[in-house]
Amino acid sequence: MRRALRILIAAVLSFGGAASLSAADTAQLTRGTAITDPDVLKQLDAHDALTISRLLWPERNANLPLTTDGLFASLPQLKDITPAIDAEFERYISKQKAAYPTETIGVGEGFDVQLFDRANLKSPDTRFVLAGIVNRMDRAYVSEESCGEIRLIYRLARFDGKPDGGKTATRLPMTFNLVMKARDPRRMDASGKPIGCAEIARRWLDNGNWQELIGGPDDAMLDRIETNIQISIAPKSALHDFRSDYLLKVFKYDAATKTFAEAVLENQIDRDRILADDALRRDLKAWLLAPENFRAFDRGAVLIPEKFLAKAAVVPTPAGLDGSAAQPEFGMMQGEGRGEAGTDPVFTDQDVVGALKQAAARADLQNIRSVAGFQRRLNDVTCAGCHQTRGIGGFHFPGVDWLADKPSNSTIVPASPHFLGDQPRRRDILAAFAAGKRPDFSGGFASRPQTRGSRELAGSEYWDGWGAHCSLPDAGSGTRDASFTSWNCANGLTCQAAAASRRIGMCFIKTR
Repeated sequence: MRRALRILIAAVLSFGGAASLSAADTAQLTRGTAITDPDVLKQLDAHDALTISRLLWPERNANLPLTTDGLFASLPQLKDITPAIDAEFERYISKQKAAYPTETIGVGEGFDVQLFDRANLKSPDTRFVLAGIVNRMDRAYVSEESCGEIRLIYRLARFDGKPDGGKTATRLPMTFNLVMKARDPRRMDASGKPIGCAEIARRWLDNGNWQELIGGPDDAMLDRIETNIQISIAPKSALHDFRSDYLLKVFKYDAATKTFAEAVLENQIDRDRILADDALRRDLKAWLLAPENFRAFDRGAVLIPEKFLAKAAVVPTPAGLDGSAAQPEFGMMQGEGRGEAGTDPVFTDQDVVGALKQAAARADLQNIRSVAGFQRRLNDVTCAGCHQTRGIGGFHFPGVDWLADKPSNSTIVPASPHFLGDQPRRRDILAAFAAGKRPDFSGGFASRPQTRGSRELAGSEYWDGWGAHCSLPDAGSGTRDASFTSWNCANGLTCQAAAASRRIGMCFIKTR
């Protein structure tokens, strides 16, 4: 089976894998770091070896249905996922009814708040299709032994019958990410030595044997599953503007029980629980402002302890350029409001200014140079805050809709500006691995890529071109915030206010 898949992938990359002209820029940015070409993905999706069921249950009967009813009902590894999602839906519905008692909520267009139809997760007419494969060796700082991660990203789709006997395919607003370790500890090179991070990186940069990169269907490679569901949409009403909420969940693989168990989201601070607990609030402040943790926080490579984290996040969009619609850290910073019980914020301006002075004295800062920079990073490092920043709706990788006969403009872009703008940084890390060097895992803010990628990104919407995020002068002082002074626009463009944000605008053509 593996040899057949290698032959298939080689043929696809040789004859059908070249990106179309309309996707040339995307292909250039993702070279060596991701598989985004729709023709390649379509052919890989048709091969049994890359289905979720085969990867999780390699010995399964080949006749097992690939539809969601077969997937969740037949794979014991996934038995805890749909009940956990159902429980989050019920909590969400209860909160919505309490917040907007006059609005109706349910599945279908007849409701004020329209829910995702969970019947799609148990339907013989839906299945997950391969939307992309992404190299995340830039996350090797989380687990150096595994050399980071490889993510197989699937999109839920419904297949309906046509009068002529064919099928129409409709993508649904849910992604299912199967996260695997980049390194298989059992795999050896030609000399009999374990394959290390350098060799894995070289294979990706060389566009080599993709099956070897993805790894085999084995417990040793499984890490977790991440789900993202557009839980509801609510049209504009007298009570609120248009709103779309997304539910984020993570399920960690337990090799002992051979199941994916509900787990905390990385760096997703459990705001309500922390604001209600004085001890937790003090512990979080002390931990994050400690010099070694503050340094990692500044660089975007912090790993907040699990005791502070949540097992779910509901992410509202649109969120504005500064995430002001519903920042995950809201209520944690001075001046942002209080907890429900009138609690004090976790971080005061004085706390942050003191930590910044100490870090500056150590010459230990790359990104955070102000209270506003601290606040933005506190939003950036959370799952929810990142998804709100320069995403496509609530997704960063929806993938090109290769199921559509005539893709629309909204379905031909594989990923968000944040994802594409981060590719040069990720490729730099692969190049460092390949050369046997220690990579620099630091990253800029989600709104603006790391400076070291600016040459490749110059003039684009990802850096300083039309639509890029930029720094606005404060209306009162006329000065720009110290954390964002490098966020300039290319020649011919000017930074203009585009949303309710005092510090961040967008690059547009100058007008008289």
